Amino acid sequence: MHRTYSMRNSRAPTAQQMATPPPPPSSTKTGRFFGKGSLAHTFRRTTAGSFGPDLARKLAQLVKMEKNVMRSIELVSRERREVAKQLSLWGEECDDDVSDITDKLGVLVYEVGELEDQFIDRYDQYRVTMKSIRNIEASVQPSRDRKQKITDQIAQLKYKDPNSPKIVVLEQELVRAEAESLVAEAQLSNITREKLKAAFAYQFDALREHSEKLAMIANYGLSLLDLIDDQAVTPGETRAAYDGYEASKQIIIDCENALANWTFENAAVKPSLSIRQGQREGGFELEDEPLRGEGMEDWGEQDKLGEQAEATTSEVPAEEKGHAPVMAA
Repeated sequence: MHRTYSMRNSRAPTAQQMATPPPPPSSTKTGRFFGKGSLAHTFRRTTAGSFGPDLARKLAQLVKMEKNVMRSIELVSRERREVAKQLSLWGEECDDDVSDITDKLGVLVYEVGELEDQFIDRYDQYRVTMKSIRNIEASVQPSRDRKQKITDQIAQLKYKDPNSPKIVVLEQELVRAEAESLVAEAQLSNITREKLKAAFAYQFDALREHSEKLAMIANYGLSLLDLIDDQAVTPGETRAAYDGYEASKQIIIDCENALANWTFENAAVKPSLSIRQGQREGGFELEDEPLRGEGMEDWGEQDKLGEQAEATTSEVPAEEKGHAPVMAA
């Protein structure tokens, strides 16, 4: 993750990037005829900001771009499930250990595709909520336009005919228009804050669930790889018979149970905040010691349990580690 305080500032490389230079860009990112995105995505993005009230155009473009994101994730989900099937087909005719493990890996990769498909539904809650802000912005625009129109008419009459009786009438209409505009602007301000918090709460909750479940699958996948005998054999030498069928099956079962039992309450990754919301008008103030997030008072006990689990794991012989999942639910 790039460490930057704003999207408007340049991004500094992370410690990991400085220690290990990133790989070259993927070949799929270059040589595109229509640029970085598909023609349909580009068309939808550009046209969304060309129509509708001025106040709502930028957010309308954002909503349309998020729809492009969802379509892309849907494509990735579908392709990943096809990849999982093809991986199992390829490994079917290989040696026993490779055949069994590739079949089980295909199950895990297919589950990743299923999680991405579920992620789309939860991500859409975020997009729809942002869309409601766009609708409010569009409804406020007429009151702004009406007030501006009356103001322009008054200025024009004062320039052409300062004694015109219409000026008094227009000034009364302007007072009413300003009152309506104040109500609309207050409503927009309140709803924008409410819906913005709700929208990104939907997105971040979806990201938390998706990411933690992906991490679970990755750890169980690594446990599957430990069952493959990768010791080099000399020509004519016979490799030991594979006996990991039950172990690989149990790893898949454990992974399935872990995914089914996951909740936000037992999430493994939780924030450690170095700021707290102060009582003064400054908003936030720094603390000498990092603070846990709200509802995380029991972290000390969790840290102790984690240390005990690590100590127990370090005592397990190396040859036995491959027969149990790395990550528990």
